[in-house]
Amino acid sequence: MSLIVSISGIRGTVGGEIGNALTPIDIVKFTSAYARQLKGKFPAKDRLKVVVGRDARISGEMVDSIVTGTLMACGIDVINAGMASTPTTEMAVIFSGADGGIILTASHNPKEWNALKLLNEKGEFLSDAEGKEIMRIAEAGDFQFPDVSGLGKVTRKDFTDDHIKAVLEYPLVDLKAIREAKFKVVLDSINSVGGIAMPRLFEALGVECITINGTPDGNFAHNPEPLPANLVGLSEEVVKQKADLGVSVDPDVDRLAFICEDGVPFGEEYTLVAVADLVLSHRKGNTVSNLSSSRALKDVSEAHGCTYQFSKVGEKNVSTLMQECNAVIGGEGNGGVIVPDFHYGRDALIGTALFLSLMAQKKLSATALRATYPDYYISKNKIQISDPSVIDSLLEAVKEHFINEQINTSDGLRVDFDAEKKWFVLRKSNTEPIIRIYAEAGDVETADALAKEVIDIINTKL
Repeated sequence: MSLIVSISGIRGTVGGEIGNALTPIDIVKFTSAYARQLKGKFPAKDRLKVVVGRDARISGEMVDSIVTGTLMACGIDVINAGMASTPTTEMAVIFSGADGGIILTASHNPKEWNALKLLNEKGEFLSDAEGKEIMRIAEAGDFQFPDVSGLGKVTRKDFTDDHIKAVLEYPLVDLKAIREAKFKVVLDSINSVGGIAMPRLFEALGVECITINGTPDGNFAHNPEPLPANLVGLSEEVVKQKADLGVSVDPDVDRLAFICEDGVPFGEEYTLVAVADLVLSHRKGNTVSNLSSSRALKDVSEAHGCTYQFSKVGEKNVSTLMQECNAVIGGEGNGGVIVPDFHYGRDALIGTALFLSLMAQKKLSATALRATYPDYYISKNKIQISDPSVIDSLLEAVKEHFINEQINTSDGLRVDFDAEKKWFVLRKSNTEPIIRIYAEAGDVETADALAKEVIDIINTKL
């Protein structure tokens, strides 16, 4: 398939014909364009520094070598973080005072995928305008390569312990309560960098950790997206080990899902809800999630006397709105937690520490904690689209069908049925050639029925 270029990075499958995959030529082109854009942003600096970190994908070493070498060829010094989580690489930009960063990960995509995720000097994803400028440079081939005396140098540093230290020092992480609780957890690190970072975090927190799928070799033991259907093995191991909690992260450790002590999923949508509950109990302020996330965050925010807003889908869109409204907590319903005064990126390490703090302070099991939140159910579906040009007409057909309901078209199509406390979102994925259909209601039957109604309308038009 062809490359996917979006606010989420440059993503594609590794291997295959030129133009139909993420090839070495693509990697050089987009890395060189990023280097040129960075030099234009900091024209007064003689030497620029860029952090490069990667997950444990099979193609990771190859992509890392090309990216590092290309940056050096462009006259940029590289701080190579090696195998590191996405949030660790983001924070490494801050720790090292670098001018930017490149994360090599395709997040939850299968093992044949990889991607370049580009960061600014704050360790945050680039804006839409910056991304478009890089695309322009890449297509024009407008690159700059210095002579041999101007080549960049490479240094290597592991930033994982720096990241963990920052987690332990975060004011709302209750280290004393966590240690006194003597938690036992089972971790599914899906054969990637979670197997490096998360056990070290748990050791620092005083939490007993049993790891499954821990070897960071990129041979994912199951579908790497942390959804209930993919976490059956984790659920079984939690019960077998009589653990307090199961913890699942995706390959780059920016998404986080929990399994209760009885083997039942806590619900990926409720990861952010629980962390927000802790944060809002200590500091009042706005909350943000994307328009495909559960309204449970809205309910919990209002219960704390705070205001909730939803953004377009995409981590950068969420963090931008968070900055605009000065939110104290935010993220995405896919298990992505953004703690703004920690850093503006989804981070499973700080998310885990805050969740354990909440459990320890409330002295509740995961099951009992989940029971304190309102029940909503999201039916998450997707339809493969072979011809992306038809997507707009499909959305328009669905919009016309529900024209008398509350409609929002800021990002795909969202339709709310306020009287029934249900909604659905229909939108093109930023990262895959699919249409996502999310429907939420107070019970699973209603949510599934609403999703099916939308899917049936689409299928009649395909």
